[in-house]
Amino acid sequence: MSTTEMINSVGRRKASVARVYLTKGDGSITINGKDLTDYFPQKHIQAFVLEPLSTVEVEKLYNLNVNVKGGGFKGQSQAIRMGVARALVKLNEDFRKPLKERKFLTRDARVVERKKYGKPKARKSFQFSKR
Repeated sequence: MSTTEMINSVGRRKASVARVYLTKGDGSITINGKDLTDYFPQKHIQAFVLEPLSTVEVEKLYNLNVNVKGGGFKGQSQAIRMGVARALVKLNEDFRKPLKERKFLTRDARVVERKKYGKPKARKSFQFSKR
């Protein structure tokens, strides 16, 4: 990978879409123009973003620039995780096996079930009265 080369990939989860741009660098992570710790103040959410990098042990070798939109912070962080994993696989095919074992390359298709008419929520029913 040359110094100007940039690898981009897309990650999705629930309603979130993350576009990840991976370049050679010192390990800085920018999400929507903010630093990782500013965008995701919670440590356990930051961990989602860093998991693929720590799995293949390249935390301080690459810079990440991420654009993410839609959904909440957890969906966004997991979309970023998938995008980072896909970018790393494009970079080096040897990274596929450890990332696939941790299921970082699999799209988590679970989304909220729609509300049905005649019910207060998707499956909940109103209280049944026999008499």
